[in-house]
Amino acid sequence: MTKPKVNAVDRDNSPPIIEWTILVLIVYSIITMILESLPEMKPYSAFFEWSELVVVVIFTIEYFTFWALSSNKRKYPFEFLHVIDLLAIIPFYLTTGFDLRALRSCRLLRVFRIMKFARYSRSIQLLGKIFTRVAPDLVICLIISAVVILISSCGIYYAEHETQPDVFTSIPEALWWSIVTLTTVGYGDAVPITALGRLFAGVLMFTGIGLIAFPTSFITSAIGEIRQEERNG
Repeated sequence: MTKPKVNAVDRDNSPPIIEWTILVLIVYSIITMILESLPEMKPYSAFFEWSELVVVVIFTIEYFTFWALSSNKRKYPFEFLHVIDLLAIIPFYLTTGFDLRALRSCRLLRVFRIMKFARYSRSIQLLGKIFTRVAPDLVICLIISAVVILISSCGIYYAEHETQPDVFTSIPEALWWSIVTLTTVGYGDAVPITALGRLFAGVLMFTGIGLIAFPTSFITSAIGEIRQEERNG
């Protein structure tokens, strides 16, 4: 007679009360991290230290408990969301009980806790699928943008350097103007004054609008495709 198979408890199938408890702790830990940075909160440093200890202990228990109950224990620690869970607690253990002051910068990794929301939010998970799908298109857009920025930097330098040698001193200096113009930000710290320079800037501005529209269309299309796939099951 064979024994009945006992299904392991996967992290995504955990009871709602556990999910909400972890969510509250994530929000609480982020709020206390922000408050701890305020100078007027220094008298309460002991409270923040104990608070950090309690939160990290709970996160540690959560991590290893679900690892032990996972149906695939070998794969569990290497999954993206579980790596984030580990990054949320490791800095505390690296900086507690040791005189390794250089490693205190690792405490900055506590901001990874906010990414734990990805486990509980379908919208964030959908966003991850979207960027995975449009990644090749986004890379192409970035390459095109880099080429346009380089060409525009050379063009504006040769168009404006003689008239404004202190503003457009070199092609690397012109890169800043190209970036802010291509993104239609335009800080006004470097402005072309020649007819050729203004014509060149106008063309670049319209090019920037088009380059921004491209990734938007890719993302919108990917959202529609994923939504359709979810409806079709």
